[in-house]
Amino acid sequence: MNSTKTSSDFFAKELQEFKDALKASGIHGALHYLNTRTPHRYTGIYKFDGENLRNLALYDRFDSTLTKGEDAPMSATYCSLVQKQQALEITDATEDSRVKGKIITPVVSYCGVLLRDADGKPFGTLCHFDMQRCQERISDFPLLKAAAGILYSYLHS
Repeated sequence: MNSTKTSSDFFAKELQEFKDALKASGIHGALHYLNTRTPHRYTGIYKFDGENLRNLALYDRFDSTLTKGEDAPMSATYCSLVQKQQALEITDATEDSRVKGKIITPVVSYCGVLLRDADGKPFGTLCHFDMQRCQERISDFPLLKAAAGILYSYLHS
């Protein structure tokens, strides 16, 4: 069996399931779906707003009633790095030289991608994060990147 075809079929299936969750249950259903694919506790959508990062929607694996998180100063977030790098994966911030001592946040593990507006300009991030160490999740990037474009359009329709 061709592993490339199997891999692309699996991705197409995941993307369709994501779209179905968004259609059936809205933004929080879509975030819940994405969260089931990762070990991270939280999955959220954030908007860049000058020196602040605004939470637009949040899914918490342990508290499904929580639908929005707190805003934060950009300088205290990994999302600020995504704005420059397009995507970022941190398994353990206490050991990662890119962020250790540079960004002060309780978030230890992070996996996020850039959300772009209709003109392709940075709008915010779609990310998974946790206050505990999580296994590497680079495999989340293809679905997160595809979902980011869909979610931006959904938020602005």
